[in-house]
Amino acid sequence: MKAISYSGYGGAEVLEYGERPDPRVGPDTVLVKVRAAAVNPVDWKAREGYLDAALEPVFPVIPGWDVSGVVVQPGAAVEEFSVGDEVIGYVREDFLSRGTLAEYVAAPVRTLARKPLSLSFEEAAGLPLAGLTAYQVLHRTLRIRAGETVLVHAAAGGVGSFAVQLARHTGARVIGTASEHNHEYVRQLGGEPVAYGDGLADRLRALAPDGIDAAFDTVGGEALRVSAEVLRPGGRLASVADGEVLAYGGHYAYVRPDATDLTHLAELAEQGIVSVHVERVFPLERAADAYRLNEQGRTRGKIVVTVDWEVPDLGAGA
Repeated sequence: MKAISYSGYGGAEVLEYGERPDPRVGPDTVLVKVRAAAVNPVDWKAREGYLDAALEPVFPVIPGWDVSGVVVQPGAAVEEFSVGDEVIGYVREDFLSRGTLAEYVAAPVRTLARKPLSLSFEEAAGLPLAGLTAYQVLHRTLRIRAGETVLVHAAAGGVGSFAVQLARHTGARVIGTASEHNHEYVRQLGGEPVAYGDGLADRLRALAPDGIDAAFDTVGGEALRVSAEVLRPGGRLASVADGEVLAYGGHYAYVRPDATDLTHLAELAEQGIVSVHVERVFPLERAADAYRLNEQGRTRGKIVVTVDWEVPDLGAGA
């Protein structure tokens, strides 16, 4: 199969497009014909070796954890999916090797859910990792409630845009930091935009004089410090970007694959409660360019890589 891979840590220049062996299908995995795969900051951080202590690489590594596609072969023990089913997945294992930037991926069934019919394959590919991150932090870590005021950093980005929509659906008031050119987009999502930069704490206090009930940091550094500063007494703080959150009495959160959570997100998307904004689409052979753009950190919504589509053989021999 065609795939993107890298044989050692480094920048986008280490990514190669070429032939890789077809994945094997284990008893609890599903062979998925990839239609689209989203890129995420964690992908290039892993490629540059920042996650080496947590995820052992088995080189060559095929990057990517987000996927949308079509089932072409369920494993022997899989009862949840059949040939021809359209699926989405956050296909993360506990090592780096078998990613989604390829024509096929063998996905553990625990990582998959049915694709929302209302979303294109490109949109659906952008939902799993970022959507699950937002959902699990808001509902499992911060445990937000209706009527609370929630601060979301980088509210126009992949995780942030989902967090704004999900928090609003819960009934919370959402204040979201974003660049000036993204303020109208944040309003469309249901949030109240506020500019980054000097004076952020004062601007937040003006919007929420009684303090913030729960703050969701996706940036780290100064954004994390300000978040802690504007919390009301008893307020909750979580970060997916900066371990220093522990020093402020907050929680350092890490998303995990969860088929039940992903199914719920897919249902919210089907109902129109959650939308996915795709900023740019690249073909598989230009995945390195997709990552270079992602590394700039200024993307609205998601960047997606698509795979050439040929109708798969769904016959008895599939």
